[in-house]
Amino acid sequence: MEEQGLVVRSGHVSALRLFDLAYEIDLRRAEELWAQRTAGATARARLAGTPSKAVSFGVPPLALALGPVPVALGASTVQAEASVRLYDFGIAAIALHLPAQDLSWSAFTALVNRTDGAVGPAAGTEVWDGLLARLRDVLGEALDRPTATPLQEDYLIAVVNAFGEPITAETLQQRVDLVPLLSGEERPLSEGARRDLLAQRFSYHPDDLAVITWDRAFILEPRRETDVADVLEMANAQLLELRSYDEMLDDELPRMRALVEAARSRTNLLASRRYARLARQLHTLVAEVTELAERVDNALQVTEDVYLARVYAAAMGLFRVPQVSAAVDRKLEIIRQTYTALHGEAAGGRAELLEIAILLLIAVEIVLSLIRH
Repeated sequence: MEEQGLVVRSGHVSALRLFDLAYEIDLRRAEELWAQRTAGATARARLAGTPSKAVSFGVPPLALALGPVPVALGASTVQAEASVRLYDFGIAAIALHLPAQDLSWSAFTALVNRTDGAVGPAAGTEVWDGLLARLRDVLGEALDRPTATPLQEDYLIAVVNAFGEPITAETLQQRVDLVPLLSGEERPLSEGARRDLLAQRFSYHPDDLAVITWDRAFILEPRRETDVADVLEMANAQLLELRSYDEMLDDELPRMRALVEAARSRTNLLASRRYARLARQLHTLVAEVTELAERVDNALQVTEDVYLARVYAAAMGLFRVPQVSAAVDRKLEIIRQTYTALHGEAAGGRAELLEIAILLLIAVEIVLSLIRH
């Protein structure tokens, strides 16, 4: 491929790390706390290049600027701009934006891979830990049931806003090899692996392009709109939250079985009361998880923008969000069935108690009548 002379005039590399920060986040309180303690700017996120009627957030996330952060890229240090978006269902999406100006295509690809090596999943966590600690310190009062050891998701986005010359998406794909940037691999990949990596390609105008994979994306966006990147972040946030529900239910199911077995092993007149108490606990758990899962499902509604809808659907498929959601639904159904069984046993236990009480009353009446005669 003839990439000689092709210069990335302006762009950036965004490293995302998402944390399951809490069960829920009170965004209004978080906004107040941030303004009081940092005097920093806040904003409710929206998709800049898309009409609100075409795409809408269920509850718009809260965007906060975290300021410059030094990032060591090998022997050099780059000042990255840090920001975070807080989602009401408990996710904090922290982003590090590293500028890219006047770089050859090979140098831009190297910047992407060096960024991944510096702050990606296999790198140290010092930068992320510092930003997360700062958020927890300032926003603690806005966090409902903070997570001690939060789950995480990482995603890397390479964005080009302008090349040194006008270029269409089709010409760009002919002149450069996107595979090293999207895979992080230095060795050549097989044709099958290349096809899989480049399978999800999208363009709306002749001069824009989005290529997404399960852990990286390349975006050519000369109009400097961030809608595709925002949609990818949202899909990652939904994945992470559903993963947290899945793990919570994984922990809850063995505990539930142990409680049920313990209740059944102790047969006495109060068993029905124990069954009823367990049933109420399970009903509360199902109600909470179902409500929050529905909120996650409705976090972003793409109605009239066909292009973003395709990108969003592809991202959800690549991230296997439907499969994780189905796993959560299966576990919720197990808990619902257990609740129904316990509710039935509690009702049966109450009926048995009533029958025993009636028999005792009859026996007492017989004894009293015998005594009188």
